[in-house]
Amino acid sequence: MSISRREFCHLMAMAAVAGLVPGCTSNGANSKASNTFTSEKIYDLPNWGDIRLLHMTDCHAQLLPVHFREPSVNLGFNEAFGKAPHLVGEALLKQFNLSANSELAHAFTCLDFENAAKIYGKLGGFAHLKTLVDQLRGKFGHNKTLLLDGGDTWQGSGTAFWTKGMDMVEACNLLGVDVMTGHWEFTYQDSQILQNIKAFKGEFLAQNVRVKEDALFDGAPAYDEDSGHAFKPYTMRTLNGHRVAVIGQAFPYTPIANPQRFIPDWSFGIRDGEIQLLVESIRSKEKPAAVVLLSHNGMDVDLKLASRVSGIDVILGGHTHDGVPQAIEVKNAKGKTLVTNAGSNGKFLGVMDLKFSNGKVADYQYKLLPVFSRLLKPEPVMQKYITDMRKPYLDKLQQPLGVAGGLLYRRGNFNGTFDQVICDALRAVKDAEISLSPGFRWGTSVMTGDTITMENVLDQTCITYPETYVREMTGEQIKLILEDVADNLFNADPYYQQGGDMVRLGGMDYVLDPLGKAGNRISNMQLDNGKPIDTGKKYKVAGWATVGSKSPGAPIWDVVGQYLQDQKTVHFDKLNTPKLVNVNSNPGRV
Repeated sequence: MSISRREFCHLMAMAAVAGLVPGCTSNGANSKASNTFTSEKIYDLPNWGDIRLLHMTDCHAQLLPVHFREPSVNLGFNEAFGKAPHLVGEALLKQFNLSANSELAHAFTCLDFENAAKIYGKLGGFAHLKTLVDQLRGKFGHNKTLLLDGGDTWQGSGTAFWTKGMDMVEACNLLGVDVMTGHWEFTYQDSQILQNIKAFKGEFLAQNVRVKEDALFDGAPAYDEDSGHAFKPYTMRTLNGHRVAVIGQAFPYTPIANPQRFIPDWSFGIRDGEIQLLVESIRSKEKPAAVVLLSHNGMDVDLKLASRVSGIDVILGGHTHDGVPQAIEVKNAKGKTLVTNAGSNGKFLGVMDLKFSNGKVADYQYKLLPVFSRLLKPEPVMQKYITDMRKPYLDKLQQPLGVAGGLLYRRGNFNGTFDQVICDALRAVKDAEISLSPGFRWGTSVMTGDTITMENVLDQTCITYPETYVREMTGEQIKLILEDVADNLFNADPYYQQGGDMVRLGGMDYVLDPLGKAGNRISNMQLDNGKPIDTGKKYKVAGWATVGSKSPGAPIWDVVGQYLQDQKTVHFDKLNTPKLVNVNSNPGRV
């Protein structure tokens, strides 16, 4: 069937998004911080300062330890060139003074990934994270610490999908999460979201989500009908005798990046002007020693916001999955704001220690700790919960589908080998010339020679709108989709970036100039056989995850599962990745 204009617009939106110590300068340099600790001392942090903020984000429902390869391509241009988070490989090691061939090099980069993974093992796992959280809180003092979750917690695994996120709600309750905000949480039905929040023992905050006026008139629930806030905008906590304000900032582009039909009554946005007014109000009325923004904006957006909004001491950021070892100082009209981003998939735990003087932040120390499962014993209560919760689903999760003929990974601006598997599966099973798959940044890695299970496939694909489609698109429409996503990724203004990567393609290649003008970044589109894409010709295109109306096809995990069973062993003769121009010497590329 042909694609309608309405469906085309939805596809364009779908393709865009995945689906961030004192002396630190705005480019991430820190002369005082040392990252050369050994395995035995990695978690031995001194009791320093008055309060401790522990920060996790973007775990994507990964309750078990995982392999997760960091990107080899994370390009930054204009003001972002050569600065975190747009540093990869050796450039990242050099910037943050990390030793090559070390456990930290493995955690923060993709370098020699498979060999290093054999040495250092998997990272994350909620039972191991629980041990680390308890250790850091217990040593420092529970009454002086706060555990904050930046969101993307209830989505990303088969068990999260089947339990509608409730498995993660209970896991976070056991972990002791005090405050959270969200993004993929909003891809459940609004009633389910409210039910999960009710079961969550901490506080769910989102100052930038409003109930629409028509919905309020019709009786839709709101945290505050006068202001229109759908959720509590901020909370005040007293830690070690010091008042701390935490403001929640949910992903501002949720209704564009994900189906609005799940949350029809809510509107989103960055709303930095309203943040400024809120910060000023909190400073005036609450007299806090510190104001913290728990953000799911993405790091580039947070860096810009920090330069525009005064009065925020710390931004604990997420969404773009950037594991940045040090806090970035950003100057603004009334001082500075520390911006952090704590990676993804449960790999890291951020530790921000603050020292106060005269009722305000006087100094700080920050560490982003990799959660090496081999160094941390699993906490027994959390481990039992995970084992018991997974037991009814094990047969499905452990279903063998094939063997990885090479490293399977996602995460990178343009393509990953697991993305290629998805695209190849769509083309083969749907008998299509071209395939499209969203540029999501979540999804764990599978090592060469390992069995690919249904759980591995669900880690890459498990969303609440997984249906596949086959449609006719013209070459011009395909180009417009690529141009739209490229502008989202490479727009010079961070506020016009939505934090994902390029749509993944199967069956065709193209040339990309990230520094080109909007609408003119894509050229030389051609099929795998070398035949140029004709802008006026129609092509049979397969894809999944439309954000508009529900597609008619089978869930993507069934399509990929069928393909893997047919292939038995997956090899890669080619990755459909673009030829890049104007990227020479870019430190965001290995």
